[in-house]
Amino acid sequence: PGTNDQRPINGAIILGGGLNLASSSVKGQMVLGSAGDRLLAMADLARRYPEATIIFTGGSGYLIGSADSEADIIERHLSRLGIAPGRVQFERVSRNTYENALFTKAMVKPVEGERWVLVTSALHMPRAIGLFRAAGLDLEAYPVDWRTAEGFTGVMGDEPASARLRLFDSTLREIFGLIAARLMGQSHELFPAPHGQKD
Repeated sequence: PGTNDQRPINGAIILGGGLNLASSSVKGQMVLGSAGDRLLAMADLARRYPEATIIFTGGSGYLIGSADSEADIIERHLSRLGIAPGRVQFERVSRNTYENALFTKAMVKPVEGERWVLVTSALHMPRAIGLFRAAGLDLEAYPVDWRTAEGFTGVMGDEPASARLRLFDSTLREIFGLIAARLMGQSHELFPAPHGQKD
């Protein structure tokens, strides 16, 4: 699904990671990080589907430092996203995607036939889908925060070499994450397919 998909949804789960948590805590405002598209998608889905359940899942990955979770900061600043207070449910203790899946599953009880989507960065989507599926939530992928486009120009563009190296580093991290999740039994698939395309 994407922004032009008008089929109704029953719920959306938005993964944290869209804020620069340290800067947001210090500045007392939302400071968007490279995955800020996740928050824009949350605002868009909340507006387009007023009856849908919207859940944001994101605590803090820091062992020390910020006392605020990502969910805490976003909840305080929902109006900046055009979202009414109380419109979003928050899971605020998870420290990683595995915990996002476990703790959100405890909040969500989708029934047969309901359409739920998972919002996260496109690069992160396979691992996230696998972790949520293993936790018992079979969600449709709603990828955002695309880092490339089709064709040579879309992949190389006019990005500096350092940006391409960061993308390579992020890609390796996701591949190792997929392997680790499978080896630790946190995911049942090495390369999870989107909803409806499981082997």
